[in-house]
Amino acid sequence: MSVSAAPAIELFDAIHTARAQRRLRPDPVPEALITRVLDAAIRAPSAGNAQNWHFVVVRDAEQRRRVGALYRKASDIAEAVYKARSRPAHLTEAQWQRMLTNGAHLWDHMGDAPVLLIPCLRQRDLPAREALDAAWRDHYDAERDYLDRIRGASIYPAVQNLILACRALGLGTVITTNHLRIEAEFKALLGIPADVDTFALMPIGWPEGHFGPVSRRPLSEVAHADRWSNAWPG
Repeated sequence: MSVSAAPAIELFDAIHTARAQRRLRPDPVPEALITRVLDAAIRAPSAGNAQNWHFVVVRDAEQRRRVGALYRKASDIAEAVYKARSRPAHLTEAQWQRMLTNGAHLWDHMGDAPVLLIPCLRQRDLPAREALDAAWRDHYDAERDYLDRIRGASIYPAVQNLILACRALGLGTVITTNHLRIEAEFKALLGIPADVDTFALMPIGWPEGHFGPVSRRPLSEVAHADRWSNAWPG
């Protein structure tokens, strides 16, 4: 599909139909489309407007093969965990087995996707303890814990933009994180600096299957009005 042929799609249609796509065709994706997806990513917010994100795009076939091999290695523990995990109550047995089957397919075929995208975030250090006003120095360790807790807020909005931009352009993708189990090897392969962390590995390509609609638990089970005990009425 050419850039000009990419169909327009309404925002809420994209949100409601951006199904995880784990089976992708090997057909190449035009560089112009990947540029549009990346441009959508950097429109996301980040803490303090630091914009300390980076995005590694892997298209070389041999490098994709190497990334795929590491992803398969990291997925061995994921496979064991999923086999031991109980089926979520909101999924039927058929839905659960389909998810496991599709997940296993991706573990074996990550390197076959025409584009692999790795969203990263450069670490931000706190100022020195001594630089803080004396009244706040006792809070230093708690502040470091706080910053560790919220780091994802500066990259995952960009990841969601990536997902929606792909959907708008007819591209399939899914957010995966299995590689974090062996991130040091992964970063070494890609030459990612020590002070930069990876937060996802996203295969991108033309989907073999269909988009949405996505199936989700009802709002009454997950949204609360004023207090946890009050279900959202909508």
